[in-house]
Amino acid sequence: MILPAQYKVDQVAELKQLFDGAEAVFVAEYRGLTVAQASALRKAIREAGGKAKVARNRLAEIALDEVGMAKDVVMMKGPNIYVVASDNSPAVAKAIKTFAEDKANAKFVIKGGVMGKEILSVDGIKALATMPSRDELIAKAVGSIASPLRGLVTVLSGVPRGLVTALSAIADKKKAA
Repeated sequence: MILPAQYKVDQVAELKQLFDGAEAVFVAEYRGLTVAQASALRKAIREAGGKAKVARNRLAEIALDEVGMAKDVVMMKGPNIYVVASDNSPAVAKAIKTFAEDKANAKFVIKGGVMGKEILSVDGIKALATMPSRDELIAKAVGSIASPLRGLVTVLSGVPRGLVTALSAIADKKKAA
């Protein structure tokens, strides 16, 4: 029986830890990117709340199996970078989509992704990228809740304001008389 090399076991464990609990994992080919472009990509992913990892496809496949996520061996060919979105997948998808659409980064090709048990196509990732981020959704929800309250406060403050105006008018009349 042939045992796998220890570094492979360690890398699978690291990938498993990275993939465990992730909302989504995006797969892209990075062959031909310059060091500056790769650094810019990693920075954009980090700012969006994601993590990027270059890994051997077979080891990534094993790690995805072990955490119970779907995999597509067709997109897992060639030199790939695995972009992991732990909790804000629309923002991370938007970051890689924006990077890929820049003509200077034409060699960066999004192949697909995985979201739980679902396999995402490139179009699925682009659709995910157009969704509002978690922060935008929270802001919209708070705005929706606050709007009726703001209207109620405006209506309720109108009654005392009208009373003060009426009393002021009466006081002015008595002074004049």
